[in-house]
Amino acid sequence: MTYGNVYNQLLEYIISADLLFYVLMVAAVMLLRRKRPDAERPYRTWGYPIVPVISILLAGLLIVELACLAPTTSGIGILIVLTGVPAYFFWRKIAPA
Repeated sequence: MTYGNVYNQLLEYIISADLLFYVLMVAAVMLLRRKRPDAERPYRTWGYPIVPVISILLAGLLIVELACLAPTTSGIGILIVLTGVPAYFFWRKIAPA
C-alpha cells in the first residue's frame, strides 16, 4: 500500500519538472525559427505557430494546476531541477575553454 503513495509522489516530482522542460523546448524551437529563418528544416510543424502556442498554454495550465493540487511535491520537483543551475555554472567555470 505504501508503494502507491511513493510512486505518486515521485510521479508528481517528475511531471512538474518535465512539463517545465516541454514548455522551454517548444519556446526555444519557436525562438530559433524566428532568429534563423534560413536554417534547414528537416521537419515542419503542422499548424505552426498555432499548435506550438497551444502546447505551451496547455502545459503551462497543467503546471499551474499541479502546483495547486500538489504544491509540496511539485515544488520539490522544481527545486530539484533548480539545484542543477548552480552546478551548471560551477562546471562551466572550471571546464577548460
